[in-house]
Amino acid sequence: EDFLNLIFKAMMKDSLNSSHPVSSAVQSSEQIEEMFDALSYIKGASLLLMLKHYLTKDVFQAGIEVYLHNHNYRTAQSDDLWDSMNEITNGTLDVKKMMKTWIVHKGFPLVTVVRKGKIISVQQEKFLYRVEPENWTSDASYLWHIPLTYITNRCNFTHCTNAYLLDQKSGM
Repeated sequence: EDFLNLIFKAMMKDSLNSSHPVSSAVQSSEQIEEMFDALSYIKGASLLLMLKHYLTKDVFQAGIEVYLHNHNYRTAQSDDLWDSMNEITNGTLDVKKMMKTWIVHKGFPLVTVVRKGKIISVQQEKFLYRVEPENWTSDASYLWHIPLTYITNRCNFTHCTNAYLLDQKSGM
C-alpha cells in the first residue's frame, strides 16, 4: 500500500507539464542533482515492474543476470540494461526502443479503450493533470510503446494472458 501511495504521488507530479524525463543529457552538477529526485526513482521502479510483468519474471530475471555479468565492476548506462534484455528476448522485442519512449519523455500516457461489439480499439495521448501556462509545451509528438496485457472469456486468469504492444497513437 505504501508503494502504491508513492507511485500515485509520483504520477501526480509527473502529470504536470513542469515534470522532467527519467533520463536526459546534463551539462552541470546542478542538473545531475535535479535528476535524482523521488520522481526519477519511483517512476524508474514502476517502469522496471512494468517491464518485468510484460517480459515475464523469468525473462526479466535472465536479462538482469546478463546485465550484471556483462557490467560487473564497470560503469553502465541505461542502454546497457536494455541491450541485455534484448539479448535475452532474441530480437522478438526491441526492449531498448520500447523503454526509450518511457525514459526520455516526461509524463505518461492515458490509454482509452473502446469496445464496439467484438472490436476493441485503444488510443493513447499524453495525460496532463493540470496545464501550467508558464511551462506549457506541445506534446503532440509524444508516443509511448505501451505493453498491454489482457485476458478473454476463453481463458482463466492464470493460464492465458495475452499481450499487445501499442506503439502507435491508436490500434485494434
